[in-house]
Amino acid sequence: MKKLFISFAALCLVASVYSCRETTSKVEEAQEAVEETAQDAMDEAKDAMEDAKDAMEDAKEAMENAADSLGNAIDKTMEEQGN
Repeated sequence: MKKLFISFAALCLVASVYSCRETTSKVEEAQEAVEETAQDAMDEAKDAMEDAKDAMEDAKEAMENAADSLGNAIDKTMEEQGN
């Protein structure tokens, strides 16, 4: 009976150690997944900011071109009115 009890206790000890190892590896996997997700989110935010910057530069150029066109149209109209 003693041997049976000791064998059962040893089996429980082995099972608990194995269970802890498995839990630790799953925690590490989850931590890596969280880090990868955070890195991906930061990369996407950086890309979005760069896209917004490019869009603002394009809008600025378009406004400058529109202002130049308007100025040319005004100059042309003034010349026509003067002649």
